Parts: sequence; C-alpha cells; structure tokens
Amino acid sequence: MPTPSPEIQAFASGFPVTLLHAAVSVAMLFVASAVYVLLTPHKEITLIRQGNAAAAVSMAGVLVGLAIPLAFSLKASTTLVDLGLWGAATVLVQLLVFRLVDLVLHGLPQRIQDGEMSAAAMLVGAKLATALIIAASVSA
Repeated sequence: MPTPSPEIQAFASGFPVTLLHAAVSVAMLFVASAVYVLLTPHKEITLIRQGNAAAAVSMAGVLVGLAIPLAFSLKASTTLVDLGLWGAATVLVQLLVFRLVDLVLHGLPQRIQDGEMSAAAMLVGAKLATALIIAASVSA
C-alpha cells in the first residue's frame, strides 16, 4: 500500500487535536455563559423564552463577547493546558468586566427585562468593546 501524502498525514494527526481544542473552547464558552447568567439579576433564558427581544440581544452579546477572547486564546495557545489557562483567564476577566459594565450602566437589567432594545444595544456594545480589548491583550 502506498504511503499517504504529507498533507493527508498532517490532517490525520492534526484533526483530532483541532477537535479537542474546539471542544474545550466550546465547553468553556458554555460554562462562562452559565456563570454570567447566574451573575445577572434578571433571568435571561426565561425572558428569551417569553419573547423578550432585548434579553435575546443582550445574551447574544454575551456569547459573542465571550467567544472573541476565547478565539484569541485558542490562536495564542500551543497546548491544551495552555488553552485552558489562557481561556480561563480571559473568561474570568471578561465576566468581571461584564459585571462591572452591568453595575456602571445603572438600571439596565430592569430596562432589558422591560424589553428596551436601546438598553440591550448599549450593553452589547460595551461587552463587545471589552471583548476586543481583552482579545488584543492576549494576542500582544
């Protein structure tokens, strides 16, 4: 039997590692999202199920805001341990910043509960801005 090409060999050895890194990153995203939901005074999932668009927009901002630094952690990491450390660090910083933004922008949780899209848009903007800064810090 002929030896597979170097490209096929590289794919065969690299693909399982890629899947493992992606799985760890997605798991960190879900755990971080759950922690965020626990940190907020309103219940996003319940509000979303009730059709609250502002809560859905806010939660989407959380997911993207957490994914951006995780993606940069994934890019900067060379091993699974490295990924876990950088990923956990960026998630913790992002959760702290999210909570601070929620506290600084007084009344936003109630406004989101009330379905105010302007409040949700402002919160998403603040979350994405901090996500980009944290992501750039990881890649520096």
